[in-house]
Amino acid sequence: MSYDEKLAERLRETLQSREEISERKMFGGLAFMSRGYMFIGINGATLMARVGPGYYEQALSRPHVRVMDFTGRPMKGYVFVDPPGFSSDSELAEWAQRCHGFVQSLPPKKPG
Repeated sequence: MSYDEKLAERLRETLQSREEISERKMFGGLAFMSRGYMFIGINGATLMARVGPGYYEQALSRPHVRVMDFTGRPMKGYVFVDPPGFSSDSELAEWAQRCHGFVQSLPPKKPG
């Protein structure tokens, strides 16, 4: 599956002031990485958001947010956000900030 290039550009603009952000094609879309962790991505026109276990239930209660499920098993701590849930730049920035903040709280990834 491809990903929405306009959404990718919006995310790049939102994240441009943050250091050490990289991109990687994964999950059939595009993932944005920090410290070796995927924190936000795009699958088609849908946002993949790593919100972590502490915000997971609250995120699911928001409009246009649903369980992230690729294999028949939900990925705990990750949600899909449909386009109406990030239509404004401020909504997209809020998702990016929350997800980036979560991966900053994780321990450093071990090499290899």
